[in-house]
Amino acid sequence: MVVALAIPSFAQFEKPKSRFNHSGMEYYFGLRLGLNVATMSSDSPAYDTDSRSGFAIGGVYGLQLSRTTPLWIEAGLMYSEKGGEVHINDDKITYRMCYLQLPIVVKYNFDVDDDFFVQPFFGGYLALGLGGKTKDYAKMESSATFDDLNRFDGGLRLGCGVEYKMMYAELGYDLGLANIADNDFNSTRTRSFFVNVGVNF
Repeated sequence: MVVALAIPSFAQFEKPKSRFNHSGMEYYFGLRLGLNVATMSSDSPAYDTDSRSGFAIGGVYGLQLSRTTPLWIEAGLMYSEKGGEVHINDDKITYRMCYLQLPIVVKYNFDVDDDFFVQPFFGGYLALGLGGKTKDYAKMESSATFDDLNRFDGGLRLGCGVEYKMMYAELGYDLGLANIADNDFNSTRTRSFFVNVGVNF
């Protein structure tokens, strides 16, 4: 919340001068804070969920891939909450899944004017489950989510970002491809829309 409130104050600063690494390529660092609207898609009714919201926070590093083309690669390290909510008869079950997530995307930078850029991106992510809780409201019971689901997840990521001076915002979608079910008879995969805001240095 503190980061989100502080972001508008960066508007008074000009975008920092370009930085270059030893090979002459431009690069940047960024901070991100966001919201996930996540679901799970499954063959099992118990894991075929409606959406559940969670937050994400972390940092990114971007590197220009070509001196002549505005093509960038961006890698990050994020704490990200996913999961879902399902209603079976009169029972409500919620799944909270906390991941350490590594997104890697390629961006194309469209220069709208000197200070405003549009950046569509496509790539993928890997994620490791750190913890989480499953709550069964009918039974008034809770358990560790990853006792019944695999901790590893991975999939595709696509979306679009906009940058104004140091300020950045993006909207995207994570399409889980890894089967996180703990058996061979069900297919369970994560899905998540996300909105992130932040700053680039």
